[in-house]
Amino acid sequence: MQPAIVLGSARATIKHASLSGQRLVVIQPIGSDGTPDGPPLIAVDGLGCRKNDRVIATSDGSYAREVTQHQNTPARWSVVGIIDE
Repeated sequence: MQPAIVLGSARATIKHASLSGQRLVVIQPIGSDGTPDGPPLIAVDGLGCRKNDRVIATSDGSYAREVTQHQNTPARWSVVGIIDE
């Protein structure tokens, strides 16, 4: 699990079939002190988060398969929760 901030959404005209109809967001992982923790990532969003939301992301492939409902999805990162302020 990794806290992150949503920077915006992403679009792709050509993508894997498992990502068709899925919302993709650009997230910036952050450390416990709120500073960036690595480069921005693309994540599958099944919750409807918005720009500047603080979220919890996971790199668990089984959750990505559950969200996309596809056993062979190349997705690695998924948004699993929105942090309340």
